[in-house]
Amino acid sequence: MPRMKLPNFFIVGSAKSGTTSVYNYLKQHPDIFMSPIKETHHFSTDIDSKKFRPDYAANLNRNIDTWLNGDQRKEIFHAFINDWDKYVKLFKHAENQKAVGEVTNSYLYSTAAATNIHAKFPDGKIIMILRNPVDRAFSHFLMDLKSGRETGDFIDALKRDMAKPMKGWGISNVYFEIGLYYEQVKRYLEVFPKNQVKIILYDDYRNNAAKVLKEICEFLSINPAFEFEFSKEHNKAMLPKSSAVTLMMKQRGLKNFVKDFFPKSLKKNLKKIFFTEKNLPKLSTDDRKYLVELYKTDIQNLSKLINRDLSNWLKT
Repeated sequence: MPRMKLPNFFIVGSAKSGTTSVYNYLKQHPDIFMSPIKETHHFSTDIDSKKFRPDYAANLNRNIDTWLNGDQRKEIFHAFINDWDKYVKLFKHAENQKAVGEVTNSYLYSTAAATNIHAKFPDGKIIMILRNPVDRAFSHFLMDLKSGRETGDFIDALKRDMAKPMKGWGISNVYFEIGLYYEQVKRYLEVFPKNQVKIILYDDYRNNAAKVLKEICEFLSINPAFEFEFSKEHNKAMLPKSSAVTLMMKQRGLKNFVKDFFPKSLKKNLKKIFFTEKNLPKLSTDDRKYLVELYKTDIQNLSKLINRDLSNWLKT
């Protein structure tokens, strides 16, 4: 009986930095098998799903055992797969692919994931995409506007979130904390050799996705000449067209019903009807200055740690 394949690379974040599009592009490559659950959160053992706020908990898949034992044809965006035997089942359809991987954004934020991954897969390769933390936080806020979790001003939402007595992944929004990359990146560089860690800057990916994907293929020792198809955009920023749509988005049961039972083509048409890419809020100069000051020391420390010029992130 052939030995079941398990991951040999992990894309660990950061959130709102292009990981969803990278996940979808990498799935095109014949030498790559990606977990059919985009975010498994398996190694983030410090994140307690029992403490999740109701709207976040409701967005997680509720029939995971049935799905794991089935054909897994229908992809799931994220679920907390705590059990090792269940995690292994995610890769049961991997065949002759040289690179087997998964993407979970909480792995960068998590204080436990780096050592947990290393304990199971010491030879595993780590990929992280780091976005200007100011832009990342604002993009995160726009996502929450789209989902109906937020309705007001960005800085007000940020300050409210920072002041919450209970904070953490799935508990609060952690708009600010997710962008504190220095300690997060250091955790990986302390346990994995440098040649097993690839750090990508989001601006490089946005400016030339084909070049960055080729570099990822080279890093994974698979065919770098593969031509990826870029016609489809993933995870675009959009806003509800009306307050009624916002109210519907807050009804998690309705959202999950649409997600579970509507075909992809119909969901795409519903997005066009109910959401718009026009008149998206912009980050003001004053707001950017405020956030740059908050992140300044962390950005400077990160720049030294990864030996990359991040002065662009400090511009206002």
